[in-house]
Amino acid sequence: MVRSAVAVLIALILILIFVWAGQRRLIYFPDRATPPVPAGAREITLRAADGLRLGAWLFTPPSGTPDEGVSVLVLPGNAGNRAGRAPLATALTRLGLTVLAVDYRGYGGNDGSPSEHGLAQDADAARAYLAQSGRPIVYYGESLGAAVATALAIRHPPAGLLLRSPFTDLAAAGRTHYPFLPVGPLLRDRFPVRSLISRVAAPTAVVYGTADQVVPPQQSRAVADAAGNLAQVVVVDGADHNDPILLDGAPLIAAVKELAGPA
Repeated sequence: MVRSAVAVLIALILILIFVWAGQRRLIYFPDRATPPVPAGAREITLRAADGLRLGAWLFTPPSGTPDEGVSVLVLPGNAGNRAGRAPLATALTRLGLTVLAVDYRGYGGNDGSPSEHGLAQDADAARAYLAQSGRPIVYYGESLGAAVATALAIRHPPAGLLLRSPFTDLAAAGRTHYPFLPVGPLLRDRFPVRSLISRVAAPTAVVYGTADQVVPPQQSRAVADAAGNLAQVVVVDGADHNDPILLDGAPLIAAVKELAGPA
């Protein structure tokens, strides 16, 4: 029996070591291909503080659309690449907004591997690029990007902050999908949205769907309740995490427009 117990203990230790070493593969799901530049976008290159070069797209208002003098920084979730955010960027330019759609390290043809610290550097580089124009900037964070945007808003306060389907923290989100693992103690990346959002002074909007199967809607509501300057909560009835209405639908676009306000 002692021998069996030792074997089980060793097996558990090996499993925990495997999970610790490979956990970021369970968090980040990048499309590493370099996407083709869509109509209306201009390819630019950002440089992070550690020297990493990052591809991004800058979208400007189309001809005939008045420029509102406001920029939107789109910080994506944990999957895909910037090609999936092009419809959102295009919709926002029709409001007269300038949009920077970025890809993190390891995504969309960029070198490197994603991590909480690395994504923070990537967001800083994107914000610095937009800040050169002197325009007010609205941060738009989607899912995991909501955590990146919240932390960025503390380091560099924006004109407004929109969080789409935010989780309270990565451990809480992880327990939803990996209930059989001791997620909290093992995590290397934390992304503590709820504990940070009260420190954000900028007007904050939270948008989420009631049928979200990736981030429980209760977590998004908890983030809204903890916000230091909550301007708006948009609850989209029956919407799941990746439904089109939460990607570039009317409620989402209207919420960004409200935050951007008059130039």
